[in-house]
Amino acid sequence: MGIAITPRQGEIAETVLLPGDPLRAKFVADTFFTDAVRYNEERNMLGYTGTYKGKRISVQGTGMGVPSVVMCVHELACEYGVKNLIRIGTCGAIREDVKLRSVVIALTASTSANTENLLGLHGVHYAPTADFSLALSAVRAAERLGIPYKAGSVLTSELFHNAPNFTKKWAEWGLLANEMEAAGLYMEAARDGANALAILTVSDSMVTGELTTPEERQNSFTDMMKVALETAAAVE
Repeated sequence: MGIAITPRQGEIAETVLLPGDPLRAKFVADTFFTDAVRYNEERNMLGYTGTYKGKRISVQGTGMGVPSVVMCVHELACEYGVKNLIRIGTCGAIREDVKLRSVVIALTASTSANTENLLGLHGVHYAPTADFSLALSAVRAAERLGIPYKAGSVLTSELFHNAPNFTKKWAEWGLLANEMEAAGLYMEAARDGANALAILTVSDSMVTGELTTPEERQNSFTDMMKVALETAAAVE
């Protein structure tokens, strides 16, 4: 029995979308899936499996932060045989050209967290990177759907709202946005032999001070979801 999730074997698809907010998982299942079945409500981390364009796909809430997503990813990959993990989450823009509600495809995820040491990599700096095939599929899906996007590097940090000087330094190195899970997702997926990608929606701008509402973050951001679902449906 898992710590974060407790479905039966066979209830989870090989490709899983991973929102942090479990209610976003419910929204995806209700809005996009055919014949959605809830397989998990342990710790209120709702999980559903359904069909999208003939492809069996699951969506599983992970909670917030690297420890939570690492625990969930490990169980999905090692206990339930999940092969492809696509995060659908939010991020805060740290550059002015990254606009509110726009889509960010995270090719790499730098981090200020101590994740390498926690995962047993001592004295090295691992480069957390998205799976190339998933990232390429996401870019093609966004372009096919006419959805504007930015593809590049993000920062995974322990705090979403960092001090302006801190995020400004990262922006000067070309990073697009700040979030709290992608580096952990990429590291744990690599360790477990799975493919991973983070597709994000800009919910806040740390440059302009703009922000979205909790309701928007839970029940909208459908451009990101469409790109993720098209990416999941294209997996061989």
